[in-house]
Amino acid sequence: MAEKAPLSFAQIAASEEVATPLRVVQIDGLVVLKIIKHCKDFMPALVTGQLLGLDIGSVLEVTNCFPFPSRGGEEEEEIEADGANYQLEMMRCLREVNVDNNTVGWYQSTYMGSYQTAELIETFLNYQENIKRCVCIIYDPQRSGQGVLALKALKLTDPFMDLFRNQNFTGEKLREQNLTWQDIFQEIPVKISNSALVSAIMTELETDSPATQSDFDRLVLSTNPFIEKNLEFLIECMDDLSMEQQRFQYYYRNLSRQQAQQQAWLQKRRTENMSRRALGEEPLPEEDPNNPIFKPLVEPSRLDGYLITNQISNYCSQINGFSGQSFIKMYMMDAVHEN
Repeated sequence: MAEKAPLSFAQIAASEEVATPLRVVQIDGLVVLKIIKHCKDFMPALVTGQLLGLDIGSVLEVTNCFPFPSRGGEEEEEIEADGANYQLEMMRCLREVNVDNNTVGWYQSTYMGSYQTAELIETFLNYQENIKRCVCIIYDPQRSGQGVLALKALKLTDPFMDLFRNQNFTGEKLREQNLTWQDIFQEIPVKISNSALVSAIMTELETDSPATQSDFDRLVLSTNPFIEKNLEFLIECMDDLSMEQQRFQYYYRNLSRQQAQQQAWLQKRRTENMSRRALGEEPLPEEDPNNPIFKPLVEPSRLDGYLITNQISNYCSQINGFSGQSFIKMYMMDAVHEN
């Protein structure tokens, strides 16, 4: 009997189900610098780019990236076609020079943390059609100017992805899945790594100064612009959430009115049937599909409300964290002046 030929690495990888959850996104330091430079050079415009790397067990390694071209004044279809061609050409060139060209996600810039939109979810869906585990790196240049590296890795939760594919965001389905507004995005811890050679070079280039530019940025006392913008965006989100609530109130008012009309119609039909039975006639059916009052009302989707609530929570967290740091700096400066 002939022995079975051993499987190749590619066949084993294709046959095995990846059950290990994603726990860490490991990014090379050079990739972080590329993302920061691209986002800062095009401020205040928002930019995106491709992430390349390897998916190994519970770690997603990001080893390279390249920016997407940004063009204005062109048709949307032309921009999408040019972007796809540019992406394929870049991947081919990287493959020719033996650089990692496996797509593991994308990065994008944001302004004051306003990234939780339906467009981001649609992009996740497009990527996950071909990539089982992909992430989105969000970088906020405005927040990073305050002395904090505002870089985070996000992915969508599996229960939310299932609901979004079916476009079924009714209250009943959300209660069945026990899905809240906090269960849309999952933040993955980010680990920045450098090779031994890069670490040695950085040690050589490190100055003898006890403080760096980021340390000085943390001491900036001007907090008004950042907090004002956050409060403006927070007020806009509260207005949007109020509009969503009014939309649901209108739906429930119409639903109550329809149910009252249905009950009145059924009572009238039952009274009529009692009279027909007394006369020995056949009773009429108690349901009339052609009657407009029996047409079910479409419940509005709760997705927009969930995204707005997520964004409100993000703004509140930013205001809370930044205000706490500002108070510490104010008390510190007060003590310095006293001395």
